[in-house]
Amino acid sequence: MKRILSIAVMASAVLGAAAQDTYESAKMADRDLNGTARYVGMGGAMEALGADISTISTNPAGPGLMRKSQVAVSFGPQIVSGDKQNVLDGPTTTFGLDQAGGVLVTKVGSNSFLNFGFNYTKSRNFNQLLTATDDFYFTSQNKISCMKYFAGAMKEYNYSVVDDLYNFVLNGVVNRDGNLEEDFVEYYNAAGYATEQRREGFIADYAFNVSGNVNDRVYLGLTFGLKDVHYRNTTYYTEALLDYTDENIIGNVDLLDERETSGTGLDIKLGVIARPIESSPFRIGAYVHTPTWYKLETTSSTDLSRDFDIYETDPKTGKEYLANNPKQRRHYTSLEYRLNTPWVFGLSVGHTIDQILALGLTYEYSDYTNLDNRVIDEDYYDYYYGEFFEDSHSDRLMKRNTRDVMQGSHTLKAGMEVKVTPEFSVRAGYNYVSPKYKSTGFRNQTIESQGTYLATTTDYTNWKSTNRITFGLGYAIGNFFMDAAYMYSQTDGDYFPFMLYQNDVNHPELDCIPDAVKVSDKRSKLLFTLGWRF
Repeated sequence: MKRILSIAVMASAVLGAAAQDTYESAKMADRDLNGTARYVGMGGAMEALGADISTISTNPAGPGLMRKSQVAVSFGPQIVSGDKQNVLDGPTTTFGLDQAGGVLVTKVGSNSFLNFGFNYTKSRNFNQLLTATDDFYFTSQNKISCMKYFAGAMKEYNYSVVDDLYNFVLNGVVNRDGNLEEDFVEYYNAAGYATEQRREGFIADYAFNVSGNVNDRVYLGLTFGLKDVHYRNTTYYTEALLDYTDENIIGNVDLLDERETSGTGLDIKLGVIARPIESSPFRIGAYVHTPTWYKLETTSSTDLSRDFDIYETDPKTGKEYLANNPKQRRHYTSLEYRLNTPWVFGLSVGHTIDQILALGLTYEYSDYTNLDNRVIDEDYYDYYYGEFFEDSHSDRLMKRNTRDVMQGSHTLKAGMEVKVTPEFSVRAGYNYVSPKYKSTGFRNQTIESQGTYLATTTDYTNWKSTNRITFGLGYAIGNFFMDAAYMYSQTDGDYFPFMLYQNDVNHPELDCIPDAVKVSDKRSKLLFTLGWRF
């Protein structure tokens, strides 16, 4: 049987705060530590040392220090933590091409060079397995959907696809010819939940670079980047529902969501490296990355089903009868939108000693409150150019949400390389990224935004800091070189199945407050690079 509450009591339960799609969009702004095995083995701290193909995508001045042309390709397996999924059956090990590129060195003066480079890198690897389970206390997702419906939240956007599915299959509030038969809300509490998620895909970064130097003292670089997004997320979420006594489990409600995001983006990077002392190899580097201007499309297929029958009571006879609620409903969604990621600013220092020891240190800052979700407007005709153009505007409420959820993030990279012999090198590095999410942030399902309306899941994770430890080896034979690197990465987080709904003290029965579940994203990566200098 269902729980019944008066609408008048419920109207105060819905809060307005943040927007749902901030969490989805933030995934597109994250960057992994990836590139050549030498770059990864040194923790990515080569933005002042330069002379590595991977610096094309970090400090564009880096290739300006090369004195020989070279090509390189990098590949290897990545292993993610996670048990074998019972439902989704996601792989824990993937293998792929991580980097391929080259730099052509041309001499334009006695001490001056003009270099041209291209590099392909997987700037983001989405592969991840996540599981979580916990008990509930007077809480469930279908309870929230009921609250939103009767609290007047069913406006143009903020009554979501998820709400429609739960209300249609469980609550019986939207499938009675569009009219309510009584001023009451019906819902089920749940004993607990379990979820499994499988994320796959990557962002391919195609970088085109031009770099050079002035009298071998100042090095300048410019990179144009084209990004190609391939992202897939599958979520299975189930709740064990209770009867009206909150003591007996009557069955499960299951949600299966399959979502894909694809699109392209463009960014520009500028960098400089300088040797302040002519007789010293000590170097200082600085660089800036513009936002990546993305145009993306997300499509999803969402299925909600229950494995038990619903009975209702005839108000005239008092007898129970089998309700006509369908046991399953599927919803397809599609959305095109634009996304601008934050700016990135970096400073670095590097030093070499007797061509035996190389040391690098890099600091980066990116303010994730500047993440900008944008709504695409209709095409407009430009009289001057005589053609149609597409325009967009910032989602104001989503922007406000981003400021509530995200924060500035600091990245620190440190690395070293020791040449044991002229041919053999040993490397080590450390890479730290501070949290991008505020611990108090949450994924709100009530604001008026297209992202909220098209939300097909309700969960979110406030990820904490990322720590990466790296090691590497290098060996050169003439113009041919081979490098290998190992990286271990760990990011912990607090997982929530849906946002926290909390009512005033007069109606605690309306609270929906799930506890945080500790989750962790642990990754191990082996990387191999083969290269040729000429």
